[in-house]
Amino acid sequence: MTEASRPVPAILYVDDEATALKYFQRALGSMAPVITAESVEEGKRILDEQHDSIAVLVSDQRMPGAYGNELLFHAWDRYPHIVRILTTAYSELEHTVEAVNQGQIHRYIQKPWDISALRMEMKQALELARLRKEHAQLLREKLLVRQKQAVAHRIGTVYALSASIGGDMPVVPVEAYLSGALCAGLTPPEPDWLMMDHADLISAEAFRSAAFGRQVREQLVELEQRLEGAAPEQALTVLAESFGPTLQLSGDGALFASGSALAEYLETAAETQVSPQHAAWLATLLWLGKRGATLQMAKAENGVLARLAKAEAALTPSQLAGWVEQF
Repeated sequence: MTEASRPVPAILYVDDEATALKYFQRALGSMAPVITAESVEEGKRILDEQHDSIAVLVSDQRMPGAYGNELLFHAWDRYPHIVRILTTAYSELEHTVEAVNQGQIHRYIQKPWDISALRMEMKQALELARLRKEHAQLLREKLLVRQKQAVAHRIGTVYALSASIGGDMPVVPVEAYLSGALCAGLTPPEPDWLMMDHADLISAEAFRSAAFGRQVREQLVELEQRLEGAAPEQALTVLAESFGPTLQLSGDGALFASGSALAEYLETAAETQVSPQHAAWLATLLWLGKRGATLQMAKAENGVLARLAKAEAALTPSQLAGWVEQF
C-alpha cells in the first residue's frame, strides 16, 4: 500500500448520548475522520473491524451495560498502538485511577468539554499515535534485520561445528542440512533481544551451540561404532529410530512427515536446548559425509523428501554466503 492510499488516521468516539456524539463529531471533524458508536459492544466491533485505520479511541465512562474502561482495556489488550482517552461527566476516580495505573488510558478528560482544550488534546493524541506507528515500523524493521543476523550467525556456527567435528571428511555436509531447513519452511528465531541484553544473548547462543556440538559429537561417535563397515543406507535406518513414526523409509531415501526437527537449531530461541533428535540429524549427515555420501532434500506434498546421493565438491565461502542469503 502506498503512502497516498493509506487511510487517514481516524478518531473513534463511543458514547450512549446521541447529542454528545454529534457535538464531538462537529467539533473534531475538520481535524480527522470521526467514527462514532453508541455502546461498548458496538465500539468493540468497530475496533475489531477497523483497528488499522483508528489512531485514537475516546470513550465515555458511564454507559448502559458496561463501563467505558472495559472498552479501553479491550483496545489496550488487542491494539496497543491506539491512543486511549476516557471522558465522563462524573467524578469516578476509582475506575479512572485504576485504568491509568494499568496503562489502559493515555488521558482523562472531564465533561463538559472546553472545545479549544479538547481540540488540543486530540491534536496531541493524533501526533502520539503517529509517533507510535513510526516507532513500531522502525522496530519491526530492526527485528527483521536482527532475525536475519541470528540465522546467519547460526549457519556459520553449523559449518564451524561440522568442520571441526567431522575432521578430515572431504565434504562438510552443510548444504544438505540447510536445504532440509529450507524445505521444512524455517521460521526465524523469536526476538530474544527484546528480553535479553546483547551480552546475555551472545552468551546464551554460545552455550547453546557448545551443548549442541557436544551432542552431535557423541552421536557421531556412537554411529561410527554401531555402523562400522556398514553401507550408507544403514544410516537412514538408525536415523528412523530417532525420528520414530515421523520418518518413513522408502528405497534409497526417507520422507520426513514433520520438517520442524530439520530446522530446530536455526529457528528456536537461544535459551532453548537443541533436542537429541536434531543432533542425530546432523550426526547422520556427518557420518554420510565421511563416506562421500549426502542427502538431497526436496519438498513433498506430505513432508520433506531425502534421497541418498554422492557428495559433490566442497562448499566454497561464496557458496556458503549464497545459502545465508536464502534465509
